[in-house]
Amino acid sequence: MWIDINAYVGRWPFMQFQYNTCAALLNRMNKFGVDISVISNLNGIFYKNTQSANKELYEELQSLGRNNKRFIPFAVINPTYAGWKNDLKECLEKFGMKGIRLYPKYHDYAITDPSLIELVKMARTLDIPVTFNYRIVDSRQRSWMDIDLVATSAKPEWTLRNIIPIIKAVPDAKYMIVNVCNSLEINPEDEEIFNNANVLMDTSGRSFNTIGIFLQEKANITRLAYGTHSPILDYLTGMLRIESLDSDEASENTKDLLRSGNAKRFLEL
Repeated sequence: MWIDINAYVGRWPFMQFQYNTCAALLNRMNKFGVDISVISNLNGIFYKNTQSANKELYEELQSLGRNNKRFIPFAVINPTYAGWKNDLKECLEKFGMKGIRLYPKYHDYAITDPSLIELVKMARTLDIPVTFNYRIVDSRQRSWMDIDLVATSAKPEWTLRNIIPIIKAVPDAKYMIVNVCNSLEINPEDEEIFNNANVLMDTSGRSFNTIGIFLQEKANITRLAYGTHSPILDYLTGMLRIESLDSDEASENTKDLLRSGNAKRFLEL
């Protein structure tokens, strides 16, 4: 069984996509043997009112009939936007969404913004995960109209250190960290906080080019799950990173955890 914990529908203003609808993604899943995908709507990054994107995703999933059970929708929420609490309530109770995706850089708020902390505490109470991205696209190839995330700017691409402050603020929430493409290093004083947190990362980012090294630390075996970052990244890299592991790097049981076991536990499937 395969569960993709990091996929999207919707449009990116600066790039032409294929496979960015639920129906097209479903065909992709069938082709490569993926059973379930966690999805959100890219449009929510750019809409002033993110709830419009969440409603779009809900309506698109409804059009699939029984096949919508192959998808686990996450809501895009901007905690600095008026009415976000009502939006979250509608997403969970009416739209059946199972988690939250957050974009502090695109929605222009700090990782320690009081509204974000309030949202994450609410998610903790509701027992749903919140998701952060290191980045959406490689800043070296960004459009001139995209936000400036290059490493030399005042707001560089994220590393794990940038996400640690919210984990510190709400240590008992459930966190998904996806497209892990930069450093996993954290300050020594933060290691215990991170090691005790409930965190799941996906295989799409370049930081996991060598998963075998990451898995040498036994605790990391339960911290990683298959993810594609599709349609922004190619569909197969995350899968090949798991399947190419040698027997001395990962047992078959460990590979099963990466394919779906860790995602099933974390998402309570």
